[in-house]
Amino acid sequence: MFEGFQLDRAAVSDGEIRFRRGGSGPAVLLLHGHPRTHTTWHRVAPLLAAEGFSVVCPDLPGFGQSFKPEDTADHRGSSKRAKARAMAELMALLGHSRFAVAGHDRGSYTAFRLAMDFPQEVQRLVVMDGVPIIEALERCGETFAKAWWHWFFFAVPEKPERAILADPAAWYGGTAKAMGAANFADFQSVIHDPTTVHGMIEDYRAGLTVDRKDDAADRAAGRRIACPTLCLWSSRDDLEMLYGDVLSVWEPWTTELGGGRIASGHHMAEEAPEELARRLTQFLRPLQA
Repeated sequence: MFEGFQLDRAAVSDGEIRFRRGGSGPAVLLLHGHPRTHTTWHRVAPLLAAEGFSVVCPDLPGFGQSFKPEDTADHRGSSKRAKARAMAELMALLGHSRFAVAGHDRGSYTAFRLAMDFPQEVQRLVVMDGVPIIEALERCGETFAKAWWHWFFFAVPEKPERAILADPAAWYGGTAKAMGAANFADFQSVIHDPTTVHGMIEDYRAGLTVDRKDDAADRAAGRRIACPTLCLWSSRDDLEMLYGDVLSVWEPWTTELGGGRIASGHHMAEEAPEELARRLTQFLRPLQA
């Protein structure tokens, strides 16, 4: 797994980040979603490195083996703003003053926040299987509530962690055949860890509180993503069912936008790595000029 990549750890202001890096050239930061770790990129990252990119794949704060933010009443430590700051600090420590970022699922929210809060550093943004949190909540209706009921269950104190930890394998599913043996083993180790499960759920609690407020403040101030943005979504997931024209949801937040569907289920990095790597390479190629 991750042939030619180095597994490492680095201390940022709020704690330690576990990450892998490999390749050379313009830097690309890949951010995973829930409940995965950085190893979800094991089929995509080497393809990007082979195309001439320096690829960094971290466990997000609260996830995997990275630090777990301190609990506070406002969930600010688990906010996407705090996680974006940690990711920007990591990239600076690795010598990348400018970089592209691509995030999937919950990682797309941190990627979005990176582009909003660090416009001088982020050169290109890719968001996968997600729309801004405030857009999802404001468009919430019966269909959303039925499909994404877990957003609201996860906001309840303590009970989500107890439900998940009663049988993590049944709750999250996944197989070694579909995910790859080493990726599956890493995933299994963290979903059975109570501290990590709590950290992952806190990410959702922050989403319904402080993250929504941060999005609202940006919209009220007229802030937009300054760099080119690519939005990708899985054809066999529910983003089109929920929003129809997904790009129209992103348009008010961007200055230059493109994208479309990927023929895949939700975990596109594992299910359609070649196509995803091709689309990412095509979008990121101008950084090599």
